Amino acid sequence: MSKKVELAKYSGFCFGVRRATMLAQNAVKSRKAIYSLGPLIHNRQEVERLKKKGIHVVENLSGIKSGTVIIRSHGVHPRLVKTAKKKGLSIIDATCPFVKKVQELTTLLQKEGYEVIVVGEKDHPEILALPEVKVVEKVSDVEKMRRRKKLGVLSQTTQTVENFNEVVSALVKKTSELRVFNTICEETARRQKSAYELANRCDLMLVAGGYNSANTQRLAEICKRSGTETHHIETADEIKPSWLKGKKKVGVTAGTSTPNWIIREVMRKLLSGDSSYDKIC
Repeated sequence: MSKKVELAKYSGFCFGVRRATMLAQNAVKSRKAIYSLGPLIHNRQEVERLKKKGIHVVENLSGIKSGTVIIRSHGVHPRLVKTAKKKGLSIIDATCPFVKKVQELTTLLQKEGYEVIVVGEKDHPEILALPEVKVVEKVSDVEKMRRRKKLGVLSQTTQTVENFNEVVSALVKKTSELRVFNTICEETARRQKSAYELANRCDLMLVAGGYNSANTQRLAEICKRSGTETHHIETADEIKPSWLKGKKKVGVTAGTSTPNWIIREVMRKLLSGDSSYDKIC
C-alpha cells in the first residue's frame, strides 16, 4: 500500500521572521560591521547561515564602538536601544510588528495606571524586552496572586489561545477592573490549528524547528495532544528510520522561525528514504 507524506498548510517562516531576515541580509550589503543583539530568530541553523554572511551575534554592546546593530525579531529592552543610540551606532529595528504591538500596548496600559500581566514564559526574549510587567505562565500562577485594583492583560505572541483564555478567566477573580488584549500572533494561531488538524489525519508527526523556539515547542505539544506520535527535530538528519516503520501517513509542520530550506530537506529525506512514500501536499 502506498504511503503518504503531507506538509501542513501553514508552516515555516511567518511575516515577522521573513521581514527580519530580509532586513539582515540587506544590511550585509553595506559591508560595515553588522551585529545582531541576541540571535535574530530562534533557529540555530539559520543564525549560523547569517553569520557566514557577516552578521555576528552579540549579547551586549560592551566593546562595540561602531557599526550597525540589528534589533532581533523578539525585540530588546528599551535601555539597550538607548545605549546603542548613545554609542552612535546605526540601528535596524527588525522587531516583529506583532511583538511591537505588545510593547506599545504595555506602555499604553502602564500610562493609564494598569498593572500589566503578560501570559507567557518568564525567560523568553520577547518577555524580557518588556519593562515592569508581571509574567504569568499558567493558571496555577494566578492562584498565588493577591487581588489587584486594575489589571491589563496581554499575551506573548506565541502562546496558545487555550492557555491565554484560561489565565484570563482566572484573573477576573483577582481584580475589580480587567482590560484584556489578545496579542497572540494570527500566523502562530493558524499554524497551531493547521498542525492539530494534520496530526489528526496522520499516524506520525514531525515538527521541524529550533529546540529554543517557543512556537515550535508549542506546535509539538499541540500535535502530541492529538494522540499522534510526534517528534520535534531541528534538521532532517535527526529523522530515525524506526519512526517510519508501520506508518502509513506522515505529517510535517514547522515553526515560524524555520526556514524553507530546512523544511525542504525534511521532505526530501522522507521521500528519498522510502520509495513507497508519496508527497501529497
